[in-house]
Amino acid sequence: MGEYQMTLVDRQRIAMDTMAFWFDANGANFEFRAGQHADFVFTHPCMGSESDNSRTFSLASSPHYKEPIMIAMRMRKTAFKSALKAAALGTKFIVSRPRGSFTLHRDTTRPAVFLAGGIGIAPIRSILQCATQERLPHKLYLFYSNREADDAAFIEELESMTVQNPNFTLVPTVTGHRTLAWPYEKGHINREMLARYLRGLNGPIYYIAGPSRMVTAMTSLLNFSGVSDDDVKTEEFGDYKLYQNPAQIDQRTGNHRSDSSL
Repeated sequence: MGEYQMTLVDRQRIAMDTMAFWFDANGANFEFRAGQHADFVFTHPCMGSESDNSRTFSLASSPHYKEPIMIAMRMRKTAFKSALKAAALGTKFIVSRPRGSFTLHRDTTRPAVFLAGGIGIAPIRSILQCATQERLPHKLYLFYSNREADDAAFIEELESMTVQNPNFTLVPTVTGHRTLAWPYEKGHINREMLARYLRGLNGPIYYIAGPSRMVTAMTSLLNFSGVSDDDVKTEEFGDYKLYQNPAQIDQRTGNHRSDSSL
């Protein structure tokens, strides 16, 4: 089956300017792998969104939670997102067959290192939930960057996951200046931060998800550190106007310098 009809059943603010939406698959066997994405299309476009009635979203829920299906997004003033936020519960959507290869590798001897910026946490949440539920033996590291603490979606859930899964290490970081009482890292993800938690930068498989320029900066950081392109998977999201200036990489230190909000 190539398409599914789903029903919007709930929505909730989960962080600053960030919302989650839940969809009932109406009894359909909607199978997907953790980390995949799908297209969501209004069956009857709302006023003002007729020419902007579809979007591709990562599936933020675990495939072990068959219903409802969750997606999460930064709320920008686009016709689609405004219509989705205003849509009545019970609104119908057409959802495509899941696709994408941003999925956990099978070699359990190699750690998985996730580098998430902002709402790039969505597919990674799905992978981490699934790995925890299946009690997979992979060593899992999440470096999760936001501007401020209240921008970080799912942070309490991720903290709980470190208790449930002894193989999971959580490293949140904030790059802004409003967050004072913050028990974790501060500053952009860079080589020194990675080295404090990883035994070596070569060996793990890396998963980078976030705004396009964050993905580019992190990919460059790993390349300068000698990590093979074959060991890096990426998932790019919209820039949300957060990255006004190109991210820079200091080729000597691998430090990420950016005026971004992540």
